[in-house]
Amino acid sequence: MGDDLISVIDIARQHGKRKSTVFKVLKKLGITPAKHRNLSSKNQLVAYITQEEFRLVTVEMQAIIERDDAEANGDESEDFVSAEVGVFYLIQLEPKFDPGRFKLGFATGMSERLRHLRCSAPFATVLQSWPCRRLWEKTAIESVSANCEKLHTEIFRTTSLEEVMVRCERFFAIMPPSQSSAYDQAVGQG
Repeated sequence: MGDDLISVIDIARQHGKRKSTVFKVLKKLGITPAKHRNLSSKNQLVAYITQEEFRLVTVEMQAIIERDDAEANGDESEDFVSAEVGVFYLIQLEPKFDPGRFKLGFATGMSERLRHLRCSAPFATVLQSWPCRRLWEKTAIESVSANCEKLHTEIFRTTSLEEVMVRCERFFAIMPPSQSSAYDQAVGQG
């Protein structure tokens, strides 16, 4: 392995981001990392890119960091805000055969999200959606799915969907209002 390669792990550390963020940037840029076994990582495969690819990734990572800083300072651009505002949804996956199985998540376009979901769950029904920022999704899922059986990342089973809906209502009642125009677009009213 040449000295011109840099690991995704090192890139993430340098930019103070997670590896998953770096992989998303790589995908966006069309870069496929090479994988090599690394003795210092217990002989596991580690993803590497070239120094030239690293320069491209660094430019994109800086843009992400600047957007994060702008959001933290309240200087969000309209485009960035609209991509980060959407809906948090509660979907019942199999109303007839497994009425307690549900999916939680965030979408910037609910009709598009439901269309994709119906490929694997054709009877899926949206029970409710709430204005939401993408940043709130994981916290909302953790809060709302308490005491539910976790089946997959965003899929759960409960004995009472009404109780889950009440938890959603409580969670979003205490959150600050989101931009209504982005919400209207997300639920298909824009």
